[in-house]
Amino acid sequence: MSDAYPKPDVSVDVVLLTLVEGKLHVALHVRTKRPDKGTLALPGGQVHVDDDDEVDLEATAYRVLREKVGLVPRYLEQLRTFSGRERDPTRGFTVSISHVALIPYEELKAVGDGVFHFYSVDDLPRLAFDHAAQVSEAVQRLRNKASYSTLPCWLLPEAFTLTQLQVVYEQIFGETVKRGTFRSRLGIKVQDVRPGEAVDEAEILVATDQFQGGKQRPARLFKVNRLSLFRRAFW
Repeated sequence: MSDAYPKPDVSVDVVLLTLVEGKLHVALHVRTKRPDKGTLALPGGQVHVDDDDEVDLEATAYRVLREKVGLVPRYLEQLRTFSGRERDPTRGFTVSISHVALIPYEELKAVGDGVFHFYSVDDLPRLAFDHAAQVSEAVQRLRNKASYSTLPCWLLPEAFTLTQLQVVYEQIFGETVKRGTFRSRLGIKVQDVRPGEAVDEAEILVATDQFQGGKQRPARLFKVNRLSLFRRAFW
């Protein structure tokens, strides 16, 4: 009975968010095929239902990023479904399951010159299809979840200082706060910690045995052990 109804094309798109010079940016590439050939767009591709390794939509998103831009993000989250008859004038009714990935700028640049074009999420050029709406949705998701979770940590290198963590939060929300205020908001209590010990109440930020040198006292590097919620976080 199901064969009696035409099926829509199903694909995935990925919003790659990063920080460039203190502001939230999206990484875009230029479409090489019609429609909208030559237009900036999000990396995306159709679901390969005949590929046994493509067990779910997340697997599709990872494959698309590997094949089209040569990277695998440490953090990827399904965003929402975009659908309709007007999305693509050549394929009729289409469905795209949008994802958002957070990637440090250095990792995106390392992919190679010309692969990505970076634009502020608050000043986008014309994008293909409904990709501008997907970027807007991804930014809203990031800012909402960042207010109480470890999500911004994925915009940092794998190991980072608490000062670097604070700067990322400030850049996402566009607000500068005092160090004590920031750490109070996330339940961070700085004391002498040993490698492997957590510095926050939710036991998310774990101390490493590495330090970052500077003009003053070397700063200990931390890692986030999981995507989770800070017990006292608010912004």
